[in-house]
Parts: sequence; C-alpha cells; structure tokens
Amino acid sequence: MKRTAVLAVSRTTLLRTAHDRTALFFMLLLPVGIIVVIGAVVGGFDQFRIAVVRPGDGAEAPIARSLATELDRSDGLKARTYGDESAARTALRRSETDAVVLLPPGLDTAVRAGRPVSVPVLVQESAAGGHAAVSSISAAVARHAAQVQAAHFAVAEAGGTFDQRLAQARTTEAHVAPIEVRSVSASGPSDILPLGYGYSTPTMLVLFVFINSLAGGAVIVQTRRSGVYERALAAPVTAGTLMLGETAAYLALALVQSALIVGIGALVFGVSWGNPLAAGLLIAVWALIGTGAGVLSGAVFRTPEQASAIGPAVGIGLGMLGGWMWPLALVPGWLRTAGHAVPHAWAVDSWTVLLSQNGGVTDILRNLIILSAFAAALLTLASFGLRRQLTGAAPGTRS
Repeated sequence: MKRTAVLAVSRTTLLRTAHDRTALFFMLLLPVGIIVVIGAVVGGFDQFRIAVVRPGDGAEAPIARSLATELDRSDGLKARTYGDESAARTALRRSETDAVVLLPPGLDTAVRAGRPVSVPVLVQESAAGGHAAVSSISAAVARHAAQVQAAHFAVAEAGGTFDQRLAQARTTEAHVAPIEVRSVSASGPSDILPLGYGYSTPTMLVLFVFINSLAGGAVIVQTRRSGVYERALAAPVTAGTLMLGETAAYLALALVQSALIVGIGALVFGVSWGNPLAAGLLIAVWALIGTGAGVLSGAVFRTPEQASAIGPAVGIGLGMLGGWMWPLALVPGWLRTAGHAVPHAWAVDSWTVLLSQNGGVTDILRNLIILSAFAAALLTLASFGLRRQLTGAAPGTRS
C-alpha cells in the first residue's frame, strides 16, 4: 500500500513537471540545446583544417588522388581540395585553413620512375596550429610513401607492373595489424579530462544535473504554497510517503537528464564515457546528489522565484569552485583544496580517472564513497527540511 502511494506521489510530481513548460524547458530542453551548440562549436577543435591543392593531371594521376584521400582520412586532419594554389593561399591568410598542402605536378610520373618527390606545406609563421598540423601531414605522407616503396621493392624482386604491386601493397596493409605508438606522460597519468568536447560533456553533466535540480525545487515550493500537501495529508497519506514520492520523482528527472547528456554525447558526437559499470555508478550517485539538492531547494526557499533564480546561481558558483570551467590540476593548491569541499570536484576527478586514465570501479571507489556521503548528507537535510515544512503546515499529521 505504501509503495503504491509513493509511486502515486512520484507520478503526480512528474506529470505536474511535464505540464509546466517553463520547468520542462530549463530542466530538459535547455541542457540539450546547450550541449548540441557546444558540441557543434568545439567538435572540430581536435582536427587541423588543411587545404590540398591537386595537380591538374586529371584522371592520369591516381597516385596524387590516393594521397589526397589519405590526407583526408587521417585522424586529426580535415582536408578540403582546392583547384588552384592562389585560392588556397587566400584561405590560409584568412585563417580559414591551418595549412596548405601542394601536391606537385607530375607527382605520378616521378613516383613511378622512383624519383624523390617533395610535397611543400605552407603555414603561417605566427600560427601554432599550422606548425602542429605539419606533423599529422608528414605522418600521412609517410604512410603513403611506404606503400609506394613496397610496390617498387616487389617489382624489383618479383616482377609485375607497378600498379599491380601498389594495389597488392595496399591490400596487404589493410589486413596487417599496424604498429601502434602510445604516448605516456612522464609524470604519470593525465590529471586533466580529454580536450574539446570530451572535456565539456562530463562537466556539463555534473553542472546541469545539479543546477537544474536546484531550480526544479520551485515545483515543490509551488506545491507547498498551493496547499496540495495539506490536502494530501488530510487523506490517509503520511509525510514520509510524500517525501519518498517527491525524492523518487526528482531522482527520475535527474536520471533522465543524465541519460540525455550521455546519449547525445555518445551517439551524436562520439564521446567515450569509459568503463560502463564505473560510469553508470558515477552517474547514479551524482543523480542522488542532484536529487538531494533539488528537494532541499524545495524545502528551503519560500517562493518559486527564489528557487529558480538563486538555485542555479548557487549551482554555477559551486560548479566553478569544483572544476566545471577549468581543471583543478591547473589552479593553486589552496584553491584545489577549497574546490574539494564541494561534490563537483570529486565528480570531475572521477570522470578524469575514467576518461583520461582508463580507470574502472576500483580506481574511483574512494571518490564514489565520498560522493555517496555528500548524497546522504543532502538527502538527510532535504528530508528534515521537507518534513518540517509538511508537519508545520499541517500540525498533527502522521509521519
């Protein structure tokens, strides 16, 4: 019977929230919109834009075409083909591209004859991105050159035509496991989340679940002011049942927000969330923290306007202190210590372990315990606060 009553209260709260267009916008639609915008803006920051100027050899230059394709398919490069060098240089001056790759005329003829070929790369002297792009361009050209050298070697040793041996070299390369180069920081694992959208997505999850839960406390405040709780307590419903129902509803909303952020990040922008079990536990614990903050907001604030205005401001301030906008590994020690006074820092630290250090449950177990303690404290304060509001509004009601 009690379980049915709790579910009924949760269902009522969720339906009430769903019919509140303002609350629904700020709790669900706004975070999704911001995530999509940020993802579209920063999605290309992990790639260098290059302009590839192809020689005017037409269909008689398959090797030049394949090199242009190799550049475009390389990780870290986003290539655009230009018809002439002048247009590519103009794009470079306007910072529309980071580097210009000039495939020389007669490239195919020189390669088939075994003569050395130089591929000029143009960059702006003051642009760091262009100089960094040269490394990725060099790697792509070297991979293509290795296929050409293998083809010449095969022709010299076993005969056949160059085109046949080049096709054989490419087929062989596609079926042979490459030698991987893995970089390891000399000072140990990275203490910073992956750059670009890989940094912003987990921190946005930490931020939005918390501040939207705080703002969502306005629904509880409105319910208190409208007398709904008093009427419910006049029926055979206890204050404890109302609290459990509200808590379950806010937990469901926090989990839905988390699922949206995780789903959009993974499916639309290819964000990796690390070890599934560890990520799931971290998301669940953070949803509990958001739930406690939201119910506490509904118990503390006197008007819905206070909850909607003050709650998000407090949430953003705590998020900044806890490393939402910048890695705590880069700030002074005293500020890092202060940041860990709020749960956000422990959550960001956990995501850093999962995404930058390939950690699992055991690696973030201590952080999960600390976050669980924060969740327990917030839920306990929220319970006492809401119970006081309920029993104070309706003296003599059962608990």
